[in-house]
Amino acid sequence: MPAELIAYRKATDELGNIIEIKVWQLPEPARDKQHCYKYSLVYIVNDERVIGYDNAEGKGDHRHYVRAEKPYRFKGIDRLLEDFYNDIEQYKRGIKR
Repeated sequence: MPAELIAYRKATDELGNIIEIKVWQLPEPARDKQHCYKYSLVYIVNDERVIGYDNAEGKGDHRHYVRAEKPYRFKGIDRLLEDFYNDIEQYKRGIKR
């Protein structure tokens, strides 16, 4: 049974920047996805990803903020979305994290 896309959203914010969210439910845990979700969340400014959360194959859960990449502690989809949107707001205010 393949992964099922359970959330997809692509929008443009008030500044003309792109927010894209994709979340898949996995049929069973994977080595690097014990929580049974695969996800990709991006905030794109001037055709460049400035914020991203994903768990690409073999890399596990991690977060991109401008040019830095750090591990991310996944605590559920609601918290993932909250952290992502908080990062976007911080970025818009010029606060580097």
